[in-house]
Amino acid sequence: MEAVFAYRHRHLTTPDIAFIRALVAEHPTASRRQLSTKLCQAWNWVQANGALRDMVCRGLMLELHRAGLIELPPVVKVPPNPLARRVAPVRIEVDTQPLQASLNELGPLRVCQVRRTPEEALFNSLLEQHHYLGYTQPVGEQLKYLVYAGERPIACIAWSSAPRHLGCRDRFIGWSAAARLKHIHLLAYNPRFLILPWVRVPHLASHLLGRMARRVAQDWERQYGHPVYYLETFIDPQRFRGTCYQAANWIRLGSTTGRGKDDATGKPNRSLKEILGYPLVPDFRQRLGAL
Repeated sequence: MEAVFAYRHRHLTTPDIAFIRALVAEHPTASRRQLSTKLCQAWNWVQANGALRDMVCRGLMLELHRAGLIELPPVVKVPPNPLARRVAPVRIEVDTQPLQASLNELGPLRVCQVRRTPEEALFNSLLEQHHYLGYTQPVGEQLKYLVYAGERPIACIAWSSAPRHLGCRDRFIGWSAAARLKHIHLLAYNPRFLILPWVRVPHLASHLLGRMARRVAQDWERQYGHPVYYLETFIDPQRFRGTCYQAANWIRLGSTTGRGKDDATGKPNRSLKEILGYPLVPDFRQRLGAL
């Protein structure tokens, strides 16, 4: 049956829309959030970890409402949106005494996943203060790592959901548009990597990238119910050479187009970035659905 409406790659038919109308009519006192929860449950619309896709479902129902295809109840409450009104992380002070040593002299390092822990505030604060891009709250699936030498934090590493489409990445994997849509959640993107500015330890960055490659898939599966098979990042060539990624055997794939994911003009509107990738398993192409 032909689809009459599409939202975030979900295609709805006329019976689908009729079902939503009936659901709304059957629950006249339900809020918009309650209705989206009921629709997710009815359609078994869940993430890989079993959580309902409630936010996406709410967006779908809102677009249907705006298109005049369904009628939602009036808005009862508008919750605060931390992404729309960004508040800078609370500043947390740490020891900034210079730390210069070899990796061996540094001693054992603790790499701690701090997403949804009390230490997440420290992670956010350090990125806000010391990364040239500052701190931005990621969307989608994400992990955050603090690295400690003794009791001192020395590095921050962030991972999040991968961009939906990168030409050179997609050609390297060799997947179709349908396979990309189905398996994009099996990739992780490294949006921030910070060695704190007072830390001078040769080879520390590539060492940490190697440690990440050995554990991030398991941590992702523990948090979200599925592994990742491929890592990627962007490098601004006007600022960095990406030496630590090359030393950790990441692969240079090409450059971005400079247009961004929401481009509507077809013209570059931001600086070009180099794209680097790192397969975590030898058969990553097969696991990602490449032909």
